[in-house]
Amino acid sequence: MSNGTLTRKLGFWSALALAVGTTIGSGIFVSTGDVARAAGLPSMSILAWIIGGVIAIPQVMVLAELSTAYPENGSGYVYLNKAGWRPLAFLYGWATFWALDPPSISIMALAIVTYLASFFPFFSGIAGKLLGIAIILFITSIHYRSVKEGGRFQVIITLLKIIPFLIVIALGLMYMNYDHFSYTPAAETHSGSLIGGVSATTWAYTGMASICFMAGEIRNPGKVLPKALISSVLIVLGLYTLLSVCITGLMPFDKLMGSSAAVSDAVSYIPGFSGIASSFVAVTAIIVILGALSSCIMFQPRLEYAMAKDGLFFQRFAKVHPKYETPSFSILAQVTYACILVFFSDLTALLGYFTLIQLVINILDFAAIYKCRKRADYKPIYRMPFWRITTVLAILGAAWLAWGTFTWAPLEGMIAALIVIVTGLPVYYYWEKKYGRLRNQDTSPPMMAQPAKKEL
Repeated sequence: MSNGTLTRKLGFWSALALAVGTTIGSGIFVSTGDVARAAGLPSMSILAWIIGGVIAIPQVMVLAELSTAYPENGSGYVYLNKAGWRPLAFLYGWATFWALDPPSISIMALAIVTYLASFFPFFSGIAGKLLGIAIILFITSIHYRSVKEGGRFQVIITLLKIIPFLIVIALGLMYMNYDHFSYTPAAETHSGSLIGGVSATTWAYTGMASICFMAGEIRNPGKVLPKALISSVLIVLGLYTLLSVCITGLMPFDKLMGSSAAVSDAVSYIPGFSGIASSFVAVTAIIVILGALSSCIMFQPRLEYAMAKDGLFFQRFAKVHPKYETPSFSILAQVTYACILVFFSDLTALLGYFTLIQLVINILDFAAIYKCRKRADYKPIYRMPFWRITTVLAILGAAWLAWGTFTWAPLEGMIAALIVIVTGLPVYYYWEKKYGRLRNQDTSPPMMAQPAKKEL
């Protein structure tokens, strides 16, 4: 029976599968063409994928240190709170729940339905939306009943989603045309840059931090978290780089730059695959997005659970199922909200607008280590090398992504940030007033006993 808290049941392989499974999503199917177009040259395009992965290494090293100092559920919320930036910590969770996590679940479910509809045209319109809800509920049933079984499912689905990419890499190395790597554009048409290429890879490398949201449920977190975080970056970096090399070698670079479905187009150049390329990629996409959907349903509810335990969210979200030992209400609330959003349109735009404020807060996450290192309770098991330089690099990488998002929709991003602040701060001060006094009483040191008076 549960004692009202989440217990540590996840090992290294579940943590690694969660990090890799969250990172490798639908973006890789279109990012390769975007990166090639932004870079402008085959060598620059491949180098951009390498540098994009290298940029993520300092970020996961900062998170590895913070997560071993505070191995609790909640990730950035915990670190901002420990740094003394409690209102920002709340706004981080507030925006994440209402405008980021459930919409992302809805978008991924509908993306799976879109690919399924290429095989079964019946699943369009209302039938497709109902199927999307059924997919969400099926994955939820796994993670609701057992975090351990959910971890095992995540390992299996992550392995399945990597296999098709390994097939493309193996065949690509066999059939690639090395002349494609010597492509040279006309001087008057060349407008690419390495910086542009690296910027286009950034979203494809986002997701490793997902395991930090479940740090309180990982066994031996001091050892497992750093190992899983750093390993996930290296695995994804190697996979993306090899895919980039193979796709560049399979199809002419000028066609790659104009492709919006680079993986599918590249597979069609493999002998014997031209007739089934679209079907092969559709099946691959279904598995890949299903894995990302599973990981999001698994880790996202842990943020609101942590906030509720701290008195900064609806208290029902802190409920732990007495039998399954999962944050049952938090899981159900998120997926219910996500299922409602399935019937709405333009969720992708919503996700993009509200992402800006989360990215800015992510920068503060990395900066929080300067404050946390001054705390008496800061005793991380893992300490990153050259921590000041590493932290600066992590902040610069996150700032680069935030700037790219801001330039994409500056007005919408600022309006979304204003909405989060205007709606979130009153709620924050209400909950602080309601639960802050009780929390302070619970955490205040006990009073020293007064010496007994001697009887006369």
